[in-house]
Amino acid sequence: MADPLRLGIAGLGTVGAGVVKIVRQKANLLGARAGREVVITAVSARSKSKDRGVNMSSYAWEDDPVALAKRDDVDVFVELMGGEDGPAKAATEAAIKSGKDVVTANKAMLAMHGQALAELAEANNKVIRFEAAVAGGIPVIKALTEGLAGNSIDRVMGVMNGSCNYILTRMESAGLTYEEVFAEADGLGYLEADPQLDVGGIDAAHKLAILSSIAFGTQVDFAGIKLKGIETVTIEDIRHAGDMGYKIKLLGSAQMTARGLEQSMTPCLVPATSPLGQLDGGTNMIVLEGDHVGQIVLRGAGAGEGPTASAVMSDVMDIARDIRLPTFGQPAATLEKPATAKTALAAPYYLRMELLDKPGALAKVATALGEAGISIDRMRQYDHPGENAPVLIVTHATTSDMLDQALAALPATKVVTGTPVSFQIKKV
Repeated sequence: MADPLRLGIAGLGTVGAGVVKIVRQKANLLGARAGREVVITAVSARSKSKDRGVNMSSYAWEDDPVALAKRDDVDVFVELMGGEDGPAKAATEAAIKSGKDVVTANKAMLAMHGQALAELAEANNKVIRFEAAVAGGIPVIKALTEGLAGNSIDRVMGVMNGSCNYILTRMESAGLTYEEVFAEADGLGYLEADPQLDVGGIDAAHKLAILSSIAFGTQVDFAGIKLKGIETVTIEDIRHAGDMGYKIKLLGSAQMTARGLEQSMTPCLVPATSPLGQLDGGTNMIVLEGDHVGQIVLRGAGAGEGPTASAVMSDVMDIARDIRLPTFGQPAATLEKPATAKTALAAPYYLRMELLDKPGALAKVATALGEAGISIDRMRQYDHPGENAPVLIVTHATTSDMLDQALAALPATKVVTGTPVSFQIKKV
């Protein structure tokens, strides 16, 4: 049997403790599957005295993660601290320069610095593995880099933040407002310390940027993602969408078009009967579409100790087996800098607005849409006790530019009150 693979783990929060538990509890199984022992030699975290539910006393302790990354008795540096810069990035770079392979769950670091880190790793003949950075326990990175390596990827799409999916499905099932469910989710510990990372779509957009790079052979381009969170979604939108056969999801979507790479992480409507429409609670779902394989749907736990630690160990086991792939599935030097699509592909849209309840109001709205080149597929008006009439419109396929032109023209009709709400409708 080969020499043991020695791990140094930086970050002993929920996921780090979970990795330690797997290594300790599954030692014989890991050894049999890898053909060598997998052991932990050293660890690092902000607090040495914290009770993590697992005994750490047999491992060497380093207060400084950079020092851990440079230790001679560490073969693989496991970075589980988080943060796009700071100690996580410094320790990762130090590990690579010191001849270590890296396993990380750090989506923010990869989304912002992935190209530079990939180039550094490949220049030092080292690998960076990051299955745990995207969709928790779902093996989507492995699916793209290995299982679908013979396909040209047409589209990547999915629900990539369980907290947002929990909020939206809870609003629907309980009939609660966004503010009420946000407070509930925060109290349950479902949201990041900075909740905007979740509800603002930033966390999910980091994941989408990574998937796009692998799927389309481009450099990671977080800045090119059209980003909008779920804060504007109301219980009325959820109910109205349901009446028309749709569910609202924070949906990531990426595809390469003739106009460039189109990436978005925004609330969208999906058919209620589709796999994404039926996804409830904190579960994640990734849809991959390849030219030979067609559509593949991957569904599972997107976060949590067990699922994320499982993904970390998937990468550790590949390194133990000497499976070595370029960071983003092909050599970093071959990844092209993507051109961001300035105009999105045409799609239908859901519009919600309130109109003054007077003759000709709907006609004026229809005229404004028509002058922007938008035709109406369906329209619905609800009973109302006050002076303003809630109106829902589903358009035929149109571009975001044409929609923006129409929305900008609506105030001039003098029949629209408040600000109209629009969501794209995705074909799944």
